[in-house]
Amino acid sequence: MTGVSNKWAEEGNCVFIDYNNVYNHTSVDTTALKKATVKSLKQNTLKKGDILFTSASETPDECALSSVIEKDLPDGVFLDDHLFGLRLLDEYSSVISPSYLKYAFRSEQFRFQIKKVVRGATRHYVSKVDFMKLEIPVPPLPVQEEIVRILDNFTELQAELQAELQAELQKRKLQYNYYLDNLLSFNRGQTEVRWMKLKDVATQWYRGAGIKREEVSEDGMPCIRYGEIHTTYNIWFDDCISHADESKQVSRKYAEKGDILFAITSEDVPFVGNSVAYLGNERILVGGDIVVMKHNQDPKYMAYALSTSDAIKQKGKGKVKSKVVHTNVPSLQEIVIPIPSMTEQKRIASILDRFDTLTTDLTQGLPAEIEKRRQQYEYYRDKLLTFKRKEA
Repeated sequence: MTGVSNKWAEEGNCVFIDYNNVYNHTSVDTTALKKATVKSLKQNTLKKGDILFTSASETPDECALSSVIEKDLPDGVFLDDHLFGLRLLDEYSSVISPSYLKYAFRSEQFRFQIKKVVRGATRHYVSKVDFMKLEIPVPPLPVQEEIVRILDNFTELQAELQAELQAELQKRKLQYNYYLDNLLSFNRGQTEVRWMKLKDVATQWYRGAGIKREEVSEDGMPCIRYGEIHTTYNIWFDDCISHADESKQVSRKYAEKGDILFAITSEDVPFVGNSVAYLGNERILVGGDIVVMKHNQDPKYMAYALSTSDAIKQKGKGKVKSKVVHTNVPSLQEIVIPIPSMTEQKRIASILDRFDTLTTDLTQGLPAEIEKRRQQYEYYRDKLLTFKRKEA
């Protein structure tokens, strides 16, 4: 697609098939066409049966991934300039099924050929000359159609399974959030429960010290950096995925078992102030943009109390600066949570642990089950697409 001046425009003079559409699908999603503005409408337009490929990538494995247009397109649909396409000659239209090609071009056998001709260092690509020399097996059309029927069924079953498991996961999460909020919704008049600001609950506050990229190592001291609070851990953790060379740090700040760690910077308002409880026994390094709160309460209860919908609303009162949302210790100190007796804290945490286990088990099982189905699909796809060469 040449002459694109404004991709993904709210208003444009054309629509096009973008890179991610091809990268993510063996069959192009014709309902997800993007708008663009082009300088000239005198370009090759796409049609049903065209085979599209990613032209380049930062990793060799993502070069020349294919997707086929299996449905009719409106007139004037263009190709992204980060893609290239093939169109079968008319003489082969009754010999080769484009739907067969969507699987053949993603087969292990063809991908092995692609990897052998990938060029580049930081940016990888396959030249047109090299690509046109590659081969695919072309069995008789009835065999192609049977292969497509089998693999289409596999793909449909995989999609149904994923949707079913995702729906069940969402159901479990809703149940968990319901009981979380209800167990921690004490009446303000209850004499056995105190509603306290975190500044009155905490025994100490301090901010972590920055951990630079060059200080991260595989065998250093366990550490946590602020982004991991958003993306890696839920509401507590007992083992760090990152390590840092302690000796390289000028300033060092640590967290210990039971401490609550807050992320004070985020690109999204709902995530600013996200918190996790550290339950491990080993002292860990704490990176910048993390605030550590020490306390004398049950750490699991504190983690749950700080993840209720009410607490999340209070955390979200950050300030936007340069498209990044910040909060600070004074703001965190004003968050109010219920503090029952230690016995009641442990009882509530125990109940919620069981609900969390149900959700976590499914969360862990969901990707595992989907991965299992993906491996089965790829196994049968490659078996179906592996043919012996005829002797000359």
